[in-house]
Amino acid sequence: QVQLVESGGGLVQAGGSLRLSCVASGSFFSINTMGWYRQAPGKGRELVADLTSGVTTKYADSVKGRFTISRDNAKNTVYLQMNSLKPEDTAVYYCHFAGQLLPNSDYEYVYWGPGTEVTVSS
Repeated sequence: QVQLVESGGGLVQAGGSLRLSCVASGSFFSINTMGWYRQAPGKGRELVADLTSGVTTKYADSVKGRFTISRDNAKNTVYLQMNSLKPEDTAVYYCHFAGQLLPNSDYEYVYWGPGTEVTVSS
């Protein structure tokens, strides 16, 4: 029903920057929240940043001041600008979508992107 296409991952040196993009497509009525989670090798999936209703943001403490989340409503796209990257940021990053598929519906659907790898070398 909803497809999430991620891009922007790759290999970068510590202190460098990357910009992740996630484009939502398919059939849906509204987006409540879009954001990014990550999973490092041997660890669980954790919230990195998300954006709700276009105004409310959440950030993991470890990325505050370095990462910025933003959204382009016209393109159904969410971005994650990552600056001052550290080796600890190395992980697979997953786009997260939560929203309604039908008008006047109270049910929230959740979808995940396939993941894009970010590797930060020391």
